[in-house]
Amino acid sequence: MTQQLTERDVRDIATYARIGLTDEELAQMTVDLNSIIETLKPITEFDLESVDPTFHPIGGLSNVMREDVEVPGFTQEQALSNAPKQQDGSFLIPAILGGGDQ
Repeated sequence: MTQQLTERDVRDIATYARIGLTDEELAQMTVDLNSIIETLKPITEFDLESVDPTFHPIGGLSNVMREDVEVPGFTQEQALSNAPKQQDGSFLIPAILGGGDQ
């Protein structure tokens, strides 16, 4: 197996990605990444000279989104009608950061 990545390369990648690796993890990660690269090597050996690039596997798709049409929304009363608790025309929800008694 040809080594594509050195431990220095893997350390640089880990530093860039902010991943802390011990020396043992660095050595194992280097072996693992080189193994992955070796496994994918046959892909690079295909003759793709006459193959046109594909931009979407299904091809010929166009925008299938509907037009953005403005429709009337709820009134404030309708929106609050099923709220378990409300206060001053707003939803009243429990505090999640502390400091509140609701």
